[in-house]
Amino acid sequence: MTDLAAPHFICVGTHHKTGTMWMRRVFRGIARRLDLPMKHASPNWAPRRKAPKTRVILYNWMSRLPERVLRREDTRGLHLIRDPRDVLVSGMRYHMRAKDEQFLFTPRKKFGGRSYQGYLMHLPDDPARLMFEMEEMHRRAIHQMREWNYDQPNVAELRYEELIADTDCEIFSEVLFFLGFSEEEVMIGRQVFWNHSLFGRLADKSRRDARVDLHISSGATGQWRTTFTPEVAEVYAERYGHDLVALGYEPHPTDWVSEIES
Repeated sequence: MTDLAAPHFICVGTHHKTGTMWMRRVFRGIARRLDLPMKHASPNWAPRRKAPKTRVILYNWMSRLPERVLRREDTRGLHLIRDPRDVLVSGMRYHMRAKDEQFLFTPRKKFGGRSYQGYLMHLPDDPARLMFEMEEMHRRAIHQMREWNYDQPNVAELRYEELIADTDCEIFSEVLFFLGFSEEEVMIGRQVFWNHSLFGRLADKSRRDARVDLHISSGATGQWRTTFTPEVAEVYAERYGHDLVALGYEPHPTDWVSEIES
């Protein structure tokens, strides 16, 4: 990452269960501390013709950021992905206990009159729930990660696995420099990052509010290794193995299945 002049637009994109709540709180905290506006930007969002007088943080938690902004010379961005298998595990667990996601509570004919959450809870065990989640919300998350353009020089590409191990906050500091923040601002952002990280201030569970706890079941990497059964792994490899390779998480679509113990 190289030093860059402060841009006008700072774009932040994540995907479902890739650190969305984490990044939302971190960048909202940075925006508050630096007195910067932070706005949700849909694909059709467009700035006014003149560049803004101050920097603006734009976010989209499905990474559906406006292309016209991403293509601007005065834009810098951060895009975060996660091992899709852990996205599946985390998504399944979250959808079983979430309370404020409207789609989870709407009765649907395809689920026999049950809601998404109700159907999940009705299933007999986690392997069955993983199989269900795999064909529902998880399919969308994989599609969104795959359709993202990874060849944008003004966007820092990071993995959740890198950030959750960034206990000295060095990687995140480099990202902030890349996004155009000054040295003083990076020190502020570094502290905000620490305050909102599970290895930082939130390592003390008493410091987490109910909403954070709702979104976080573990935060650890490689949860799929102890959650997948051989049967779940085989089906996952068949349906999403090539996506794991394309996203750089495996060198082969199916070889990793042998790591799962019966």
